[in-house]
Amino acid sequence: MGSVRKASAWLGLVDDNDDERYYDDDYAEGPDTGESVGNPWVTDPRVRVADEAAQDQGTRIATVTPESFRDARGIGELFRDGVPVIVNLTAMESADAKRVVDFAAGLTFGLRGSIERVATRVFLLTPADYKVVSGEARGHRNGGFFNQS
Repeated sequence: MGSVRKASAWLGLVDDNDDERYYDDDYAEGPDTGESVGNPWVTDPRVRVADEAAQDQGTRIATVTPESFRDARGIGELFRDGVPVIVNLTAMESADAKRVVDFAAGLTFGLRGSIERVATRVFLLTPADYKVVSGEARGHRNGGFFNQS
């Protein structure tokens, strides 16, 4: 529809039934039961479903970059809920970073999880039911595929 026709339709001078051919009558927006009224922050119901599916499958991983030792509580709450946590301590002073590592070590010991250093001042905390697989191939230790000498 041209711009003059759109303006005429908007003013009510012409009938704009031509636009109906562009709409698919079989398309449905979904149930209009007002489910999102209970939670005003959820605007799209698919967002909540995707989040619930991720929780059910255990596919969530949290990344935390604490700025002080006060942020350790958030790490503990996530880990206690069974979520693997990547802790990036690069933004902290070394004294506070050591305290957070000590806290994380005690947390993983108490909940039978594990802690691994991923990079300098970056740690991975995994709950007991998770298994961390090493990214190194077995062939690299014994010379590997590319050792052609």
